Amino acid sequence: MTAIRTNNVQPNAQSGSQIGSQADFQPLGISHRPSPTETLLASLKAKNTPAFIGYLPYGFPDAQGSLEALRCIVENGVDIVEIGLPYSDPVMDGPVIQSASQIAIAQGERLEGVFEAVRTVAQAGAIPLIMSYWNLIFHYGVERFAAEFEAAGGAGLITPDLIPDEAGEWIEASQRHGLDRIFLVSPDSSAERLAAVAKHARGFVYAASRMGVTGERATLSASPEELVRRTRQAGVSNVCVGIGVSTPEQGAQVGSYADGVIVGSALVHTLLDDTGTKVRDLREGLDALTATTAALSKGIHEARR
Repeated sequence: MTAIRTNNVQPNAQSGSQIGSQADFQPLGISHRPSPTETLLASLKAKNTPAFIGYLPYGFPDAQGSLEALRCIVENGVDIVEIGLPYSDPVMDGPVIQSASQIAIAQGERLEGVFEAVRTVAQAGAIPLIMSYWNLIFHYGVERFAAEFEAAGGAGLITPDLIPDEAGEWIEASQRHGLDRIFLVSPDSSAERLAAVAKHARGFVYAASRMGVTGERATLSASPEELVRRTRQAGVSNVCVGIGVSTPEQGAQVGSYADGVIVGSALVHTLLDDTGTKVRDLREGLDALTATTAALSKGIHEARR
């Protein structure tokens, strides 16, 4: 999987043997950087506290506003930030995130700008992840993306539509740059699929609490707890649950058994008006985002107390 250095090895004039430094025979491009995500989750586990993982799309409501929103959620209790890359065909996203993505695209959002968002999250003191459909990364250039992401202080990539069987190029690039590989599992994932994810994941595994698109839900089923159990049984150390969590009570419910609780639509919703299709005044939106984030943080972080 990783290239072996064979150059710079010169014949010995006297014995005819080859000489070269030990590095000449070592694999190239393996990073030994510990996973920042795993390090944080381990520290929270030691306190018997689940992580609060918050999602916001880059470029929404605009480039500068999205940076302010990202700082806002970190300051109000988010431990790990999923920075979404808006996409024109977001098949997994519900109406709230679809609206936000369309607004970001209309504002001229481009992948190149997301690295500033990564730096913003890192400087604010949280772990920055990017969540993206694979097509965007593939066309940008997998190695180019990984190198720029690492340089910006990124920790890992969540790929909702990329399975380990088809992720060879990303697995190699992430190993070179010390980046986490966060794959998704769902209630209908087979034991074989869970085992494949366990083998190749780094950071945590994203357990989708139900089949279907993202979005806020009034109630949550019991299936995510069973999925967490099965995923851990497959050998995964960290399992975080998302899709549908929208209230502090739901956050506490999931946080009682999961290593992290992922919230997206409930945060994004605060920056939209009552129609759910247009941006509200940024100051008002940030005030609402502050209140929602703080309430969710309390519910999640106190889930086991």
